[in-house]
Amino acid sequence: MPALSIVATPTKRRAILELAAEAERRGFSGLACPSLGATMGLCVSLSHSTSTIKFWTSIQPIYYSHPVETGNTAAHLHEISGGRFAMGIGVSHGPVVARLGVDSGKPLADTRNYVAAMRANERFSGTLPPIYLATLRDKMLGLAAEISQGAIWANASLSHAPKQIAQIPIAQRGEFFAGNMLPTVISDDRAAAQQQHRKTLTGYLSLPNYRNYWRAAGYEEEMNSAEDVLANTPKDQVAEKLMGVMSDAWLNDCTVSGNATQVRDQFEAWYAAGVTPIAVMSSTSGGQAKAIQELFDIYA
Repeated sequence: MPALSIVATPTKRRAILELAAEAERRGFSGLACPSLGATMGLCVSLSHSTSTIKFWTSIQPIYYSHPVETGNTAAHLHEISGGRFAMGIGVSHGPVVARLGVDSGKPLADTRNYVAAMRANERFSGTLPPIYLATLRDKMLGLAAEISQGAIWANASLSHAPKQIAQIPIAQRGEFFAGNMLPTVISDDRAAAQQQHRKTLTGYLSLPNYRNYWRAAGYEEEMNSAEDVLANTPKDQVAEKLMGVMSDAWLNDCTVSGNATQVRDQFEAWYAAGVTPIAVMSSTSGGQAKAIQELFDIYA
């Protein structure tokens, strides 16, 4: 089974915890907690409301809090959860950080220094959990293999995954966690599912770090077209135009959609590539809870 991404949205937090407990009962492989839902608070709740399933931040941005405070909370979660928690961290995205009024630095150096500061405080915080780094391209993956216990991609391309997994030292692969946050829509109407993905991915396509990743993955034509749209299109028309440059080949390589059999087969393909698929659920007919129930149904 895949892992499952869950977001603790306002007024629905208890419902999400109930879905997390259901995912545990059904045998899903883990729970990933993105930053847009107060990830650390959600993980504290998961440490008490679940008992066997693994869970991790996916990710906690390093510019949101001091590494000493992050390390203290991470060590607390590691202890209280009985070792089920992992601390996923990353630099987030430039526009997100800029809105906070925070000056970000160089991603590789800042991430290295943040991990070092967490570990330097370990004699006060207690034992830290495994640390996973948000990863897209090869340099950050190399840093993850050097200083952490795992790497988390988002919207990665299946065709490019084996090439990157091959860069992880063979001696580490048995213990090193590799996961990908994977937009997933379950529907017999695959065209409608793909349209949902197009809406989801417009924001990512506007970010240079993602375009650079997808260009390295072989989608240069699509990325060039996206940059042309961003440079020459009125702001209120950008989203629609970006959806128009998303080729089916590119979309099918970095998302999962289709009926129950097709979706299960696509998750299996990610496992075969050496990557744990983390289902980031959307639905053509409802919100997060509806989409997660649709995932439960295909594994009933």
